[in-house]
Amino acid sequence: MEVEERNVSSGYAKPPWIFKGSALYQIHLVKASTARAFIPKEFRLVEAFGYKQASTGYTLGGFFLASYDDSPAGVFDELVMIAGIVWNPPTSCAWAARVLVNSNEACHHGRKVGGSYFALHQWNVLEDNNTFYYKNNMVVLQEVGLPSQFARFSKKITAVPKRKRERAFGFLDTFGLGTTLSHPEDLMEVKVSEVDSAASANICNIQIRSDELETKLGKWMGPAIKMSLPSFSGNTKFNPNLLKYSCHIHCRVRPVSPAVVSKPLEDEADKNHTSQESLENERRLSVAVMLSKPIIALQFKDLTMQVEAPVVVHPSV
Repeated sequence: MEVEERNVSSGYAKPPWIFKGSALYQIHLVKASTARAFIPKEFRLVEAFGYKQASTGYTLGGFFLASYDDSPAGVFDELVMIAGIVWNPPTSCAWAARVLVNSNEACHHGRKVGGSYFALHQWNVLEDNNTFYYKNNMVVLQEVGLPSQFARFSKKITAVPKRKRERAFGFLDTFGLGTTLSHPEDLMEVKVSEVDSAASANICNIQIRSDELETKLGKWMGPAIKMSLPSFSGNTKFNPNLLKYSCHIHCRVRPVSPAVVSKPLEDEADKNHTSQESLENERRLSVAVMLSKPIIALQFKDLTMQVEAPVVVHPSV
């Protein structure tokens, strides 16, 4: 296998790579027909919640919106659009449809080798050219290679006027969360625009609102947890290989109200910059993932994410 020989930046030296910050992980019901547009034929899509017709099935996708204050690329924001879950025995993993970052260094590192890390605890290095290693006859890539694109993240936080809550009954009342009260709310709006050369395209607006539950919880950030999020990716124009990676996460997590995602109105500037039909179709389908029905949202605080080196995989159908 030939790999481009190129020194990576000093920030992305030998793995593992460590990212610290906070994130919102939101899981959606994504139409299987939308998810399949991103997933290679080598993988089988994990479907559920469908009807008799296969075309009406759903998979679990969503997005991961992170803000890193410490990483190999410094401070940057990231939006990972997750198309769905794919099955490759003996495990299932998430498939990233699109990754938007506002760091050139993170974008280049993410896209160049193609979507995968894999947990390797000992390195038997036969060759070191700052780009790849060999271990047990596997090519272990030192760059990631996700479907990464450069983007702008515009953030604005506004105080929403106090409003009266109607009394709720049932489950919330058990915990005292259904009582009538009024309180101020903070609304954070994140506008994401993808940048392609000199052109830009508005992708989505994400509104994250504090709610009554968060007010009751106060400064409590939730229990400390450890977890591993395995994923497949690759099969991009930057790297045709199929790859696997796992993000080992330590954080404090708590449930929050799902963010509200909307698509900005397309203006004439966006239309005039539309030059590649396939690119626009990818964007449209990525936005469809973001606009799908949310079922749960988790807030990650005190996040430390350890990313290992990527490896090429061969799907088992």
